[in-house]
Formats: sequence, C-alpha cells, structure tokens
Amino acid sequence: MFPVIDVRSIDSARARGERYGSRAKERILHSVQTYARLFADCGLDWTEAGRRAMQYRDAIHATDPELLEEMEGIAHGAKLVFSDILALNCRTEILPSSFLAQVSDKAAQARRHNQALGLLDWGECTAMAVSARASKDGHTWLAQNWDWIGRQRAALVVLHTLDVQGRAIATLTEAGMLAKIGLNDQGMAVGLNILRSVADGSKPGVPVHVLLRHALSFDSLKAFRMRLHELANGPGFGAASNIPAADASGDIGSFEIAPAAWSEHSAHEPVLVHTNHFLCTPLLDQQAVMASSLSTEARLRCAQHYAAQTPISVATIEALLRDESDGLLSVCRKPDPTLPEQARVESVAGIRIDCTERRWWIAPNVPSQVEFEEVATGFAANQYAGLA
Repeated sequence: MFPVIDVRSIDSARARGERYGSRAKERILHSVQTYARLFADCGLDWTEAGRRAMQYRDAIHATDPELLEEMEGIAHGAKLVFSDILALNCRTEILPSSFLAQVSDKAAQARRHNQALGLLDWGECTAMAVSARASKDGHTWLAQNWDWIGRQRAALVVLHTLDVQGRAIATLTEAGMLAKIGLNDQGMAVGLNILRSVADGSKPGVPVHVLLRHALSFDSLKAFRMRLHELANGPGFGAASNIPAADASGDIGSFEIAPAAWSEHSAHEPVLVHTNHFLCTPLLDQQAVMASSLSTEARLRCAQHYAAQTPISVATIEALLRDESDGLLSVCRKPDPTLPEQARVESVAGIRIDCTERRWWIAPNVPSQVEFEEVATGFAANQYAGLA
C-alpha cells in the first residue's frame, strides 16, 4: 500500500503542510521530476512552469487562503520553493490542451523506431457513482480507476489532513498535491476524470486539484453545487475536468468543469459513469481535439454496461474496475511495454468508497493484478453505519 501521512494532529495549515512536505520529500521530488519531463516535452522548462503557476495564486486565495498557506508549508518541509509546489498543483492548467498529442507524437516516433505497431492512447480514468437506491446494500458508492503515467505510482501517498473547519479528510494523491481522490468524515467523496477543453489555461482560475481539495470541505453535494455557482461567478475555473461525487445522504453527481462554464451530467440518475470527454450538451463545443484519447468512448460504453446491472453490488463495481475486455485500451489498463516511460499510461490504482460508512478500499496497482485493501480513515467509520 502507499505511504500514509497523517497531519491531523497539527493546528495550523502551514504546519500541516510542513509535516506533509518533510515526510513525503522523496516522493514530492519524484513528482517534480515527472512533471518537469512532461513540461519539457511541451517546450516548457520548470522555471517557466513555476512562473505560470504563480498566476493562479489569486484564484486559490479567493477559494481558500489556507490552501496557499499549506502549499507554502509543503515547500518548506520538502526544501523546495513555493513555485515548485504550486506548479504541481497547477499542472493540469499549465500543460497545454494539446500536450497529450505532443508527447504522443514523440512516443509514436520511439515506437516506430522500435518497430512496434498500434496506436497511442492517453485516455485517463473511468468512474462510477452509485446512489443508495441503486446499490445492493443500500449504501452510496463512488469508484474509479486512476489511469496515469505508471512511473507516478512511486509518487502516490495517502494523506490524512483537515480543512479550515477542522473536518477530517483522507485523499489518495500525488505527493506535493493537495488532493485527488478521497472522502471526508461526513461521507462526502470526490473523484477525477481529466477533460480537455479548447480554453484550458486561457485565464487564471481555480486549479482542478485545488478544487478537489476544496470540494472535500463540504458536507454534501447540495452544498458543493452551491459553491460551484459561486466559484463560476468569482475566480472561475482554470481547466476542464469531470468531478464524480457522492455523499452519505445517497446523493450522487457528475460535474463537468471548464473555463467557459460548468454543468452537471444526468442529474437525478441512479447510477452515473464518466470517462474523458464532455457529455453535457452546453459544454460539447468546449471539447478539445480527442485524437490522443482513443479509448474514452469505448470505456464509457463498457461502464454503462456495468451501470445497467442494478442493483449494483461491490462485486459489480470491482468487476468494472478490473475489466480488460479491450486489451491495452480497457477500463483496467496494463502498461504498454513498447512505449517510453513518459508515455506509458496504466491504471496506477483503483479506488472504491463507501460514503455511507465512511470507508474506502484501494487497489495499489493495476486492479486486475492486486486485491482491494481497506485503508483506515480514522473517521470511527463504524459509528456511521446505517445512520446516513
């Protein structure tokens, strides 16, 4: 399992960040090396990436100033400069919407050089949210595979921290980042499917990974929906993403975010699935060229097949996350050994979250190859059973 870093006993945001940074120092440096290489493939050196990241500081401050303090602490604890940590948390916004194609072109050249056949795919992540009324056990579930560059598995950590109100948060994230996939002690859970819009990075707005952490400071999807309206009318959003979410009340949601606007996909449906392209009609014209995500529509159809198998059981959820029916382009994705390391996308982990009982399980490798292990949240989860 991934290293667990618990900073909940520390009072201030900056001090929590310092503890996180010092304990995850080596993994944070691994993250910096990974993204420095990706930026370089797009013609950006690390110094320029940090300069661009600083443009998002005001939007982050408008969202939650304590998150800036925490990032300053992470930098100090890891013996880095603030712009290094900010660049990690703004990596989606800094990378151009065409970056996948640029890196893919280089990988394709290497592949041809190795006389390997086939097409490249940079599709990332498949998610499912199951409402209480659609699940076999009457619980609310959020699950997804996290597909990304395989080398970043060595940078992952489980972070236990607090929000500005003292709410406990558990998140699986890349070291140095505030959050990615996780839940809080009220049973609110979020995931992430990266989308790419034509306006990504066109103006400073709330970065995706900051938004994920901020989402975990709410008790319910109802409150988060209201906050999305406020943020859209305030600092706005820096880049596109899909945030699948669920809460202990039984509510589920799938929010598509873009610099131009945000929308909710199939509200009130009992089961929601999403991959890596826009589904909301108001945002379809925001879709960037999808040549580098060949599998997203096929993975969506696969997820829809499992979503139709109501009532949804834990076995159904795990079967989706382990589905290899489309080879290297499947929901459960194995690395393609013919590709160079920086282009070798795979399922770095699988996650399923029981919002009702505030419990979660992580498969710490390609899900078809390992078991889902329960990871302690420290939320005294059993006291919540049956109370949501």
